Amino acid sequence: MPRARAFHGTIVHCPTIGDTKILENSLLVVSTDGRISHLEHDIPRSDVEETLSRLQLPGQEQPRMVKYLDRADFLIPGFVDTHNHAPQWGQRGLGGGLHILNWLDEITFPNEAKFRDAEHARKIYSSCVDGFIRQGVTTCSYYASLHGEATTILADVCHAKGQRALIGKCNMDRNAPDYYRDKDATESLQVTRQVIDHVRALDPSSDALIKPILTPRFAISCDDELLAGLGSLAKEHPDLPIQTHFNEAQQEIDATLGLFPDFKNEADLYDHFGLLTDRSILAHCTIMTDYEMDKLQQKHSGVAHCPIANTTVGGGFMAAPIGRFLEKGIKVGLGTDSGGGFSSSILDAMRQAVIVSNARQAINGEPALSIWQCFSLATLGGARVCSLDDKIGNLQVGKDFDALVIRSDVDGVMTMVQEDDTLAMVFEKFLISGDDRNIDEVYVKGRQLKGMNS
Repeated sequence: MPRARAFHGTIVHCPTIGDTKILENSLLVVSTDGRISHLEHDIPRSDVEETLSRLQLPGQEQPRMVKYLDRADFLIPGFVDTHNHAPQWGQRGLGGGLHILNWLDEITFPNEAKFRDAEHARKIYSSCVDGFIRQGVTTCSYYASLHGEATTILADVCHAKGQRALIGKCNMDRNAPDYYRDKDATESLQVTRQVIDHVRALDPSSDALIKPILTPRFAISCDDELLAGLGSLAKEHPDLPIQTHFNEAQQEIDATLGLFPDFKNEADLYDHFGLLTDRSILAHCTIMTDYEMDKLQQKHSGVAHCPIANTTVGGGFMAAPIGRFLEKGIKVGLGTDSGGGFSSSILDAMRQAVIVSNARQAINGEPALSIWQCFSLATLGGARVCSLDDKIGNLQVGKDFDALVIRSDVDGVMTMVQEDDTLAMVFEKFLISGDDRNIDEVYVKGRQLKGMNS
């Protein structure tokens, strides 16, 4: 059980999308159930003990000590990675320049096929989850391989290490090598149900950190029977989120519509099979018609924006129209995607999101993003996409304490802090130039996963 904790210093979070607040001299109290029980602002350090006494917390809820943050330190929400392929942790950086379907055939499928070996899966997944925790990813939506046993191992690893996660077995019964595909739709759905049962058994409570997610890899790899079966599962279990790849590259779009000639776009295709809902996490969405944008808005589906992967592998500089999505009120979060890019860091995803939005502004006149907007997407935006914004995404009272302690004065690559820097300037320096060395402590639901006492 997490212990009661208290923090005093500067908090940076987004009460609403796009609205970043820097709150000095804040006192935040975490209860033994891992939730934020109290949050008060403008409390001088000299008044902290008196304020805690005034709160009259029960004995077990009284923090034994207060962590006082230095001037250049910050308490922020944990990062949410809305799209990642856990099996690709060991292949990162390979295949740059290949078009997406060629990259799958030459690099990814041979790598993911190795996860039939349970020990291999355990080794890679342990390193993967440790790596993301170290980089401040407190919540991740993971694609596993198609193997049921390896997928349950990923769930076990996340559960043991304390990371919050959505975990799905990849469904793929066609257009993949014989050595790496489901036997048929029946087997794919049967294994999916087994994975769902295993994940839910890890913690049957409604507050479980690890949850199953339906994961048709993309329509290219699923026949009609499999897509219909997954749609039935989604209807049968209305709490199950759904994740898939959506309009990632022109090559992928052409292949998809060639397989499903009755549909003119992917939005209608997934909607037909019951897989376009307010619980859907659609990765990439780089090439979008107005019709498809409106459809996503109507269905309240979420977009997992992966700007690093979209500009590294796939066949072109694929920059999703995030500014337009946000104007329409479409939910958007950030993803690292893993094997398709040069970095597994959400901080890097923020920076690349700024760059690709600048490109779209120069080409199409679309709204560019600021680094502050991207911070919002990496926290509250990601929580909304994963349908977890009632629990995480910012540091409001009643939410789970998924948070990071950021130190700006560590020996690393972050821009130096100068005496006349404002707090906004110091935090912007972290967003633009900081790395995992500046992420001093990581907490999920009050449990410390990184730092001196973890």
